[in-house]
Amino acid sequence: MFEIRGGEIALPDDPADQAGDAHLVFIGTVRSPWVLRENCPKNMREARERGEAATVEIAPAFREGLQGLSAASHVVLLTWLHHAPRNLIVQKPRHATDSKGVFALRSPARPNPVGVHVTRLLGVDIAAGVLTLEGIDVLDETPVIDVKPYFASTDAFPDATYAKSRPVADPDEG
Repeated sequence: MFEIRGGEIALPDDPADQAGDAHLVFIGTVRSPWVLRENCPKNMREARERGEAATVEIAPAFREGLQGLSAASHVVLLTWLHHAPRNLIVQKPRHATDSKGVFALRSPARPNPVGVHVTRLLGVDIAAGVLTLEGIDVLDETPVIDVKPYFASTDAFPDATYAKSRPVADPDEG
């Protein structure tokens, strides 16, 4: 169980206990060197810097879907962060001075703990259903929801920023 820190707010009901409205199917499993949360890289930049390759094992029924993927240099991997708490709606990261809403953070703790990872694709073995990745920032045996090719021409926004304090319209104001 995760301890709620000062400045954090939990939802009254855990989303994990609610009836689902989508039928997600896990298509595979991440195989990474990270078995303990405290050893896992906190983001993809750190995962790349550590230089530890990882693999994704795709279930047999979905392996034909890998056809053509080897043309991509990078992939977007969507994972289900199954160890993350789902009931925190406001969080106070250890490194931060202020609390933030879950949708302003990249924390794995969220109502639907979907991980988004962009990583270099080092190899594709369709017959074995194995993708070899430059690195990954999730624990070993993390379920995979989807794999997509990354297209720098449409997926990258070089001018994207995240300001420390950006004005947001208040719906209660005039």
